[in-house]
Amino acid sequence: MKSDEQWRAELGPDAYAVLRKAGTERPFTGEYNETDTEGVYECRGCGAELFRSTTKFASHCGWPSFYDPADSDAVILRKDVSLGMVRVEVLCATCHGHLGHVFEGEGYGTPTDQRYCINSVALRLVATD
Repeated sequence: MKSDEQWRAELGPDAYAVLRKAGTERPFTGEYNETDTEGVYECRGCGAELFRSTTKFASHCGWPSFYDPADSDAVILRKDVSLGMVRVEVLCATCHGHLGHVFEGEGYGTPTDQRYCINSVALRLVATD
């Protein structure tokens, strides 16, 4: 288990604020918000495979959106009542880093009717050749 100081040194200030302190990057600023590169999205904190480009879609919400994790065990979902709202937080199942939130029933027409709204800074895209 890494100490808080180790996480801070390895991740840098922006990724640390999101992954370890449940922060949120500003909308429309993230590296992967509009990318359509094919590949696998890994956790920036531990390298676990989280999402695949085949489930990424254009939600126009300001953050990368996916309709399904790469594997049902890739993420942990938990109730989040911060900021006066009730939401479902998405965490990396391996390192428990905060990734973002998942929303349902928004009418995007995805196969799962879900939108995993994920901070770019919490991810690392490994492109397929």
